[in-house]
Amino acid sequence: SLHDPQQFWKATMDMHEKITADPVSFGSFRAYGTASLVSLINEMGAYPTRNFQSDTFAGAAATSGEALAEDVLQRNRACFACPIACTRVSEVKDGPYQGRGEGPEYESIWALGALCGVSELAAVAKANFICGDYGIDTISTGATIACAMELFEKGALPEEDIGFPLKFGDAAAMVRAVAMTGQRKGFGEILADGSYRLATRYGHPEFFMGAKKLEMSAYSPRVFQGMALQYATSNRGACHVRGNTVAAELYGIPRYLAPEVLEQKEEMVRRPFQNSTAFVDSTGICLFTKFAITHREICALLAPATGLDFTFDRSIEQGDRIWNIERMFNLRAGFTSADDTLPQRVAEPSPDGPRAGSRALLHEHLQTYYQLRGWDESGRPTRAKLDELGLDDWWGVCSEA
Repeated sequence: SLHDPQQFWKATMDMHEKITADPVSFGSFRAYGTASLVSLINEMGAYPTRNFQSDTFAGAAATSGEALAEDVLQRNRACFACPIACTRVSEVKDGPYQGRGEGPEYESIWALGALCGVSELAAVAKANFICGDYGIDTISTGATIACAMELFEKGALPEEDIGFPLKFGDAAAMVRAVAMTGQRKGFGEILADGSYRLATRYGHPEFFMGAKKLEMSAYSPRVFQGMALQYATSNRGACHVRGNTVAAELYGIPRYLAPEVLEQKEEMVRRPFQNSTAFVDSTGICLFTKFAITHREICALLAPATGLDFTFDRSIEQGDRIWNIERMFNLRAGFTSADDTLPQRVAEPSPDGPRAGSRALLHEHLQTYYQLRGWDESGRPTRAKLDELGLDDWWGVCSEA
């Protein structure tokens, strides 16, 4: 039962009012879902295309949130009692890509669309539905097919291995490859192992666009310097939700830091994003609420619910503890600071678009990030850091790894 039902209800209503007044959570996300980001990110020149070979996509308008709402959207769907209702329920009624299901969301539209050079919304929606039916991740699926497309176009992947030509922009081939992946049939058996193993198998590991064997998502690290650091240092690989700095670099939440700026990014990634997200994830509260409500307000909700003293500093420390435990798990599994890196391609200048010439500047601030975390130069938590977090029993993991 709730510790203080009356105070909990008041905190809940305060949060509800803020969410319904927020232009992101209750505005663009409610109207267009996460797909509202397609046009915005593409216009910034930060929309990775054709396996990260460029950062703008000529077909973005055809696969945007606005196009989705006009062409295939049936209705919104919400989690219980949520005012945002960000999920889309869509249907393709005619043509070869008929189907119905949830989404597609921003990342899915990007991975199955721009990343593969595909601008046909019906095909992207169909591929998304197939992924949902098989329970496979749309980002990794699209990224693996994009990797295969580059391997094929550059002569490293024979057509006889695939069974058909697999070129960027070929919507039918993309959808066919998604189905094969879900079924693990034919070449799908190889695709199902992901882009890291695919690129390595065919002699071009540099075509893998990710970190720690997990594919990057739809925010170019050439442009978003905070995301470059997040992709490289996230404990689960190149994940965008464990510390989505785009909130600050695009929306100014909790405060604006220009995407290309390096200063203060290390501290921004560590404290208000990675540590805060680790804590909020452990509460079960949706991260989309954080566009409208602050970390402190989440603490104010948890205190009357549990009777525990959830201060801002204590909760950030709990997130820090979670992050460091995950880091030590990785160290024990064999990961090192060499895995806190990004593909060479994104360290090279973006070839086109409004941000042409920009590149990921990861190594300029990785050591500063380690220092702020209380880690040594090899990325291992120091004994003093573990003592500070009450994790002194874990020192053996760091010293032996």
